[in-house]
Amino acid sequence: MADDFLLDTDDLTRRMDGAMANLRTEFASLRTGRASASMLEPVMVDAYGSLTPINQVGTVNVPEPRMVTVNVWDKGLVGKVEKAIRESGLGINPQLNGTIIMLPIPELNEERRRELGKVAGSYAENARVSVRNIRRDGMDQIKKAKAEGMSEDDQKFWETEVQELTDDYIKKIDAALETKQEEIMQV
Repeated sequence: MADDFLLDTDDLTRRMDGAMANLRTEFASLRTGRASASMLEPVMVDAYGSLTPINQVGTVNVPEPRMVTVNVWDKGLVGKVEKAIRESGLGINPQLNGTIIMLPIPELNEERRRELGKVAGSYAENARVSVRNIRRDGMDQIKKAKAEGMSEDDQKFWETEVQELTDDYIKKIDAALETKQEEIMQV
């Protein structure tokens, strides 16, 4: 019975891809000194009685390299959108112009760059932990099959497969972190 054991490596890969996608989303929210519409993705606005992503209450544009604008569709929400941006921790001071909120992106000082580098490092560490947890799940499946009579050769084969998959994703996370830190430290 244990000879026909087949570990679902596609499931493990899909879950590790999810951890990478989450890391990319977190990295996109980090401010680097260049304006980007994705930096507002984590901002949630208290609109119509529920928390709503900012891109669902207005249009986010990047008209120039150091400016992001939010054209709020409902005039009644302009104050709430402005408040959500102020309280988001992005370190940006919104300026109102009717229903358009302008967000000038200031130059990052050296201290703020280092802080953002540390934040990026913690995001990467969280992604590594997620990948390791997925690895542990795969190893637990292998141990369970071993207890049901899987041969030791098969056990070693599957453990090697899971470990190689894990190592690949850890390298991808490290490469993404290195790229993001270079982007943050760029003046």
